[in-house]
Amino acid sequence: MRTATYFFIFLNLSLALFEEPAVYPLPFLVTSVLEVLCLLVFLGRLTHFAKVTLHNVFWKDTKNICIMVAILLSLTDLAIYGVLRLYDVRSIRWSRIVRPIFLINFAESRQIRRAFRSIRNTLPEITYVFLLFMFSLLMFSLMALKLFGERNLQTAEGLPYFRNYLEIVFDLYVLVTTANSPDVMMPAFDFSSWYALFFIAFVIVNTYIFMSLFLAVVYNNYKKHLKVMPGGAWD
Repeated sequence: MRTATYFFIFLNLSLALFEEPAVYPLPFLVTSVLEVLCLLVFLGRLTHFAKVTLHNVFWKDTKNICIMVAILLSLTDLAIYGVLRLYDVRSIRWSRIVRPIFLINFAESRQIRRAFRSIRNTLPEITYVFLLFMFSLLMFSLMALKLFGERNLQTAEGLPYFRNYLEIVFDLYVLVTTANSPDVMMPAFDFSSWYALFFIAFVIVNTYIFMSLFLAVVYNNYKKHLKVMPGGAWD
């Protein structure tokens, strides 16, 4: 039963590769039949679980409610999408975002729920570090605007360099990953080699210090919540 459940969950999730817009497109009839088959299996699995569970326990379990809502939303979206196709009206399958619910909420997915709950419990505790990082990024972006915005510098493509605050924030955010290094600093470096100190300081503070701190906080809190698992209906 567990193997069959996992197989149909995997099949349901993999349909995104074959539905429009698709990597490997298949006819709508094929994908819709496969999706209905998966939903029927999920409904049958839920019905079987209801037969062997006390009525009050079954309806108080959040997992079962989530699965039923996901099945209903998927069938509704599939029906609406099929009707719109008959009238040549373009639309999207918005119910794709609810498909991971089946992976998380079936009884066989206890370990996945443990990991998911650990991530959920970790998020509030890393918010403070993330906000501190964002404050540093915004402050460095403001400094960059003051340093380079009035110098009429241009990029290699002839575009204005560091004159729009939001674009500066994005460029420096990418610099945290070093994906645009050293290209992002070359216009300023060509104007004066001393400006390289600004980017060196930014990388040291945000890439080497904040990212290491962020990773350490995420790891320690996730490990703590993974060890301490409270009981409840979510299990």
